[in-house]
Amino acid sequence: MSQVLNWLKQTYTEEDDSVMLHNITNYSRGFWKGLFTCYNHYFIPRTNNDLEQFFRRTKACHRRITGLRNWNRYIIRNGEMIVLVDDALRQKHLIARLRTVSYETYTQCKARWSERLSEGVQRRRFNRNPLIFLQQLEELWDQTVTVC
Repeated sequence: MSQVLNWLKQTYTEEDDSVMLHNITNYSRGFWKGLFTCYNHYFIPRTNNDLEQFFRRTKACHRRITGLRNWNRYIIRNGEMIVLVDDALRQKHLIARLRTVSYETYTQCKARWSERLSEGVQRRRFNRNPLIFLQQLEELWDQTVTVC
């Protein structure tokens, strides 16, 4: 990144260019770290065409399994990383990569992931049956109050 920014500074030296140069520098620093992730991880598609093919395959697999054309609920219910599961199962050396993760790290990540998805789960429970959800919430509140 520093080479590109240095080239920009050397090329655009006029006073009118300073605002543009400042905007490009700030904007680039905000997304630069994740921009070239595909070079750090071989399993992430590198081009737009590869990415589109990856999503098309994943959606077709989901459609075959569930019979549903829209996969928004599926992603919301299981999290956005669910699209990587099918692709991960096709990758070489998956078992070896999984064995490098310690059980403690796995349980910590699983707890963070469950916490992240819990808001959506509660929202779906409320939408399904608001009265039961609110009764359970009141019971939980009563238990909390009596313990304190």
